[in-house]
Amino acid sequence: MSSAIDTHTAPLDLGLAWHNRFAALGEAFFTRLQPTPLPNPHWVGTSAAVADLLGLDSAWLQSPAGLAAFTGNGEIAGSVPLASVYSGHQFGHWAGQLGDGRAILLGEVDTVSGPQEVQLKGAGLTPYSRMGDGRAVLRSSIREFLCSEAMHALGIPTSRALCVIGSPAPVRREEIETAAVVTRVAPSFIRFGHFEHFSHNGQHDQLRTLADFVIDRFYPACREMGGNTYAALLEAVSARTAEMVAQWQAVGFCHGVMNTDNMSILGLTIDYGPFQFLDAFNPGHVCNHSDTGGRYAYNRQPNIAYWNLFALAQALLPLMEDQQQAMDALEPYKALMPAALQRRMDAKLGLTDVQDGDAALTEDLMKLMAQDAVDFTIFWRRLSHGVASVRPEPVEGLRQAQPERGNVRDLFLQREAFDALTARWTTRLQSQPGFDADATRARMLLTNPHVVLRNHLGELAIQRAKAGDFAELARLQNALEHPFEELPGQDDLAGFPPEWAREIEISCSS
Repeated sequence: MSSAIDTHTAPLDLGLAWHNRFAALGEAFFTRLQPTPLPNPHWVGTSAAVADLLGLDSAWLQSPAGLAAFTGNGEIAGSVPLASVYSGHQFGHWAGQLGDGRAILLGEVDTVSGPQEVQLKGAGLTPYSRMGDGRAVLRSSIREFLCSEAMHALGIPTSRALCVIGSPAPVRREEIETAAVVTRVAPSFIRFGHFEHFSHNGQHDQLRTLADFVIDRFYPACREMGGNTYAALLEAVSARTAEMVAQWQAVGFCHGVMNTDNMSILGLTIDYGPFQFLDAFNPGHVCNHSDTGGRYAYNRQPNIAYWNLFALAQALLPLMEDQQQAMDALEPYKALMPAALQRRMDAKLGLTDVQDGDAALTEDLMKLMAQDAVDFTIFWRRLSHGVASVRPEPVEGLRQAQPERGNVRDLFLQREAFDALTARWTTRLQSQPGFDADATRARMLLTNPHVVLRNHLGELAIQRAKAGDFAELARLQNALEHPFEELPGQDDLAGFPPEWAREIEISCSS
């Protein structure tokens, strides 16, 4: 821990080759500024995997220079820090100009996975902070750090997180908290709201510049498809968004604040605030305490994603020939999202082929889970273990399956109804050519996670971190980076949530 704000007479050299392609778009897209330093920074958590992705030496990352660089306490050689401007719809209403109110983009570096932008969240006031203070607090920064890496390990498209750095600097939210900075990494942080900003303000030249930039960097096939290139972009973004949301639904993830300014043009999960992984399955669950109307409930996420895509389509209309072209580009989403979700639900059930009745089986099972408020993650994990008892001979509701890991039937109140569903599922599994119970179990255990970032797990890590103990955060991080493994000594991370977890409230200020 340093005792004061770090100052450097020469820029910090991270050993990275910086590019500043977004900065090359022009002054209409951003404001150049340096991060605001924080006093007495200290390490909270780091991701060795993201450091390796960026080509950073892990030992250097723990050095005073690394601490200064990712706190925003020193100029970084080669980077061109900036805050971008965008607009957007928030909770379904036009919010006007928004922008990076507390995030500063350092620039872009080449990696083995392609170019990655590096951004400091909580780095101080920007021209787009509006009534905010430009800071992030420790609890929200820990949540974003953990969930970014948890989602990546689950195979869900997401921004990544390199590190969290804390500071005793006071920050006012509902109460006085301490400041933190989380370093985020993604191929791009461009949002639907960037396009809305230039379209709404009649800046059609800038709108085209931005669209061309995104197409050339990330969607070059759109120029080869014939027809309107920007309609092709909209269709491609819709397809990526459909896949992302299907993955959310399949793992029981609630984003909590799907405003258009929080939607990635690359179909990445970004801006982790009031998110939650479901405990008891409730399709109408609202994880965001600020969402009093339930707009972003779990079961509404697929339709809200379409609503947001429609807003993107409106923003891109000046680049298209007519409105019908935009509507035609959106139309595939209506089939793509349900199909993507069904594929993932089939995988969760161990199904490798497609047959009539699969969707009905999934729907009936989910209805029963909702009626009995069955724990979402534990159910799918126990079902995965239970498939080992599915043999050519009849079975009875998987009652004898892996008792040491818990009986899946015991999760239900309506056990006869569950037995009937189990019989249907068993028959369906056995109908697959070359069905092998052990192989199916192995596949399901790589599909249905053992550990997810439940709210109470994050809260326990946060409370200990506030007291200066980061061991629980590191233990939880390790489990989340291996969500399908049943690691020794971590059974408590995969258990039922305690009663007090019901009282946790996560809001937009989180």
